[in-house]
Amino acid sequence: MMDGRVGERLASYGSFWGDSASKDGKVEVDTRLENYTTVVNGYYDGATELYEYGWSQSFHFSRFYKGESFAASLARHEHYLAHRMRLSPGMRVLDVGCGVGGPARQIGRFAGVNIVGVNNNDFQIGRARKYAQEAGMQDQLTFVKADFMNLSKQFAENSFDAVYAIEATCHAPSFEGIYGEIFKVLKPNGVFGVYEWAMTDDWDPSIPEHKEIAHGIEFGCGIPEMRPISAARKALYSVGFIVEHDEDLAEHNDLVKWFYPLEGDIRKAQTAWDFFTVLRISWAGQLVSHTVMALMEFLGILPKGTCDVGRSMQVAADALVRGGQTKLFTPMYLAICRKPTL
Repeated sequence: MMDGRVGERLASYGSFWGDSASKDGKVEVDTRLENYTTVVNGYYDGATELYEYGWSQSFHFSRFYKGESFAASLARHEHYLAHRMRLSPGMRVLDVGCGVGGPARQIGRFAGVNIVGVNNNDFQIGRARKYAQEAGMQDQLTFVKADFMNLSKQFAENSFDAVYAIEATCHAPSFEGIYGEIFKVLKPNGVFGVYEWAMTDDWDPSIPEHKEIAHGIEFGCGIPEMRPISAARKALYSVGFIVEHDEDLAEHNDLVKWFYPLEGDIRKAQTAWDFFTVLRISWAGQLVSHTVMALMEFLGILPKGTCDVGRSMQVAADALVRGGQTKLFTPMYLAICRKPTL
């Protein structure tokens, strides 16, 4: 059960973007950066169950092979990160921004590692623990509520063999701040792997269309400020990491695009089961979902503001598809980094 703060956070979420998703300015950005925990919690208080219903328990994107199921694609994306990081049994690994623990369960099974998931949202932490218990992985997976901008206050320095983050550190107020905290808790010669949300280096915020796409992603996904790949790369080096490999996986000319589920075109569904995933995201599916949510919110079953977050997610879907089609946005800038030995 969500606590009493949820309604307040949901109700205040839209205020960080002014009157509409199309408005933006330096004052609003600064306010979001200063209040990033409220922004992110307000978003996920309303979005978590919607993600689980309409997407999966792994809140991220992935590449697709022709005919590959949605679930298989998500798992392969997680396994690929673990493989590139060379995770192996017995390693102590930190999952930064763990969501409800979908990737932790997959990577834990795949690599045999012990994972500590960290997240600042009570509701998601509770669900992650529940799902780990149901999977019989409670001795392998631990979930801790903590602010990822203060990891070194929660965990001892040099205490993890590896750290990964899957589409989570984009919520941080700065790349340098979050990467610096990760650097501190990672052991010397430890590895950090990240799938980062970023605007590509073709993005130019002085162009209105470019700025509109970035702002739609911010508003629709609870992100204080979108930044380019170059800013992420620079931050990794500036905090002291050795970048062993980096690439934008969205640059691959895949026949099936990473954003296809968000288009809501049921004709593109890869498998019979995926038909229902795409259907839920289609205009008809969203109409039904929003109608049910509105009724549940009216009856007090859902906190006030849930429907507003649901509508913001539609703004996000449109902006993400446009960002993918124009190659101005990527959800999968991959970097594999090493902390130097002492």
